Amino acid sequence: MSLLFTPPPADGRVGPAPAPRAVPHVIADDAEAIAIAHRLAAQFAPGAAQRDRERVLPWDELEAFSASGLWGITVPREHGGAGVSAETLAEVIAIIAAADGSLGQIPQNHFYALEVLRVGATPAQQAFFHQRALAGERFGNALAEIGHKDFKRRTRLTRDGDGFRVDGQKFYCTGAVYAHWIPTLVVTQDDGRDVTWLAFVPRTADGVTITDDWDGFGQRVTGSGSVAFDNVRVEADWVVPFLASFERPTTIGPFAQLLHAAIDLGISRGALAATLPFVRDRARPWIDANVANASDDPLTLHHIGEVQVRLRAAEALVRRAGRIVEAAQKAPDAHSIAQASLAVAAARAATTTASLLAGTRLFELGGTSSTLDHQGLDRFWRNARTHTLHDPVRWKYHAIGNYYLNDTPPPRHGAI
Repeated sequence: MSLLFTPPPADGRVGPAPAPRAVPHVIADDAEAIAIAHRLAAQFAPGAAQRDRERVLPWDELEAFSASGLWGITVPREHGGAGVSAETLAEVIAIIAAADGSLGQIPQNHFYALEVLRVGATPAQQAFFHQRALAGERFGNALAEIGHKDFKRRTRLTRDGDGFRVDGQKFYCTGAVYAHWIPTLVVTQDDGRDVTWLAFVPRTADGVTITDDWDGFGQRVTGSGSVAFDNVRVEADWVVPFLASFERPTTIGPFAQLLHAAIDLGISRGALAATLPFVRDRARPWIDANVANASDDPLTLHHIGEVQVRLRAAEALVRRAGRIVEAAQKAPDAHSIAQASLAVAAARAATTTASLLAGTRLFELGGTSSTLDHQGLDRFWRNARTHTLHDPVRWKYHAIGNYYLNDTPPPRHGAI
């Protein structure tokens, strides 16, 4: 059980995240970021099954994660961060997700918010929030809304003197339970047209209520519950244009999707890593294989090889996508952004297949004993199945096919 936080009451409402214990380590470069991610993953992996099974929110692990400096690695060097590449960031996320799929997903919206700031914020806003990130403060999210079949945003931003007020309800708010700031999609009215903004709402602001009511069967401790805003005051300097960032070519969409691909890549790595020792030490060969060990069963070898090939292909596509996103960040135009979106779409298609296949093969090759609840091996498939529903992979293939067949560039939004 966490040493940092009192479990939420029966109604699921949670109080603000504790302030960072200390100023995080400042990571120097890409190589150090990768090394620290591996060290943390080794710490996080042993307790992952228990946290998932008992739904223990990972407050202690997140404190270590934040203190490591990894949450500040995309802050540019001119503001004191490491300014790591998109490829490195994706690998860091994959390393953590292999150890614990939930921990790998929690910072996704933190980095997404930093990318929105990089693309559309003023220099003063960038400097302010970059320093908050380097100080160990975490950004969650309140983007999605449920209860309607359209994608229209209903959370309102209204003028209040020299600032604003926020009113509305959000769900799927991954990381909000653990956040110090909640970047929130809000709309204003301009000549009858909704204009979308990203408002950075302090978790401690009056009128903010967070409910830990996420009950999906996977990614159980991502804190992906509900956030309610009741006449919440935000300062004008905490509001950043959002819709305008998609009216021109920007990397916000492909950057976000690259991180989702990295999460699935990590989950597939974790599943395969759990499969190999189980097959070697626990599984029985099928009677018709006429071998003594499951590791010599020819059909088992075939399936292990298949998972390995799918995983390596997914890794290659994620790394390629990271390099293309990085190039688009440096020189954004219609062509480079389209190429980034297409590269990431291919990576997401591959990581979706790899993560689901790896989770499924674990059971097929491990046999009935692999399903015993105390082992927690089902978390890999559950996490992959839950997270890969974030954006339908069928539309990734559609975007790729439409571009290569009809020369139609992919749409500009956060899901491609």
